[in-house]
Amino acid sequence: MIEIRPIQQHQTEQAKQIVTTVCLEVWRDILTEKELKHYDPMSDIEHVRSHYFDNGGLFLVLIDNEQVVGTGAIRKLNDEGCELKRMWFLKEYRGQGRGWRMAQRLFDFAKQTGYQKVRLDLVDEERQLQAIKLYKKLGFYSIDRYNDGPCNIFMEKLL
Repeated sequence: MIEIRPIQQHQTEQAKQIVTTVCLEVWRDILTEKELKHYDPMSDIEHVRSHYFDNGGLFLVLIDNEQVVGTGAIRKLNDEGCELKRMWFLKEYRGQGRGWRMAQRLFDFAKQTGYQKVRLDLVDEERQLQAIKLYKKLGFYSIDRYNDGPCNIFMEKLL
């Protein structure tokens, strides 16, 4: 049975592997695993309790037969807004409405927590076209840069 649940501490390595696998798929011709780990050590996943759960956020995993096959999270930006983070799914789990369901669970959490808007950032429009299409269907629209990270695409959704 495939289900969405809050991540458990013993699933952090699996979650990091999902992020690594999908990132290397997206950036296959320009990024090695070593470079990815240097650029993104995934310390937020390693310290998921303090980074998300204890700080106004949530980290969910998509589980199939007790294996993590997807991830998604909400991270607090400030009292009014949060950020959609770590939405990564293995290829065979994409295009079946699972990302939509994960996002809806995260939005429900964000609303219940009192956030009024959700933001996200993406690196590359061409390489992340499917993600951008999903986010637009979810109600996100383009906004100006809101952080100083390496991303070039910034979106927001009002809750």
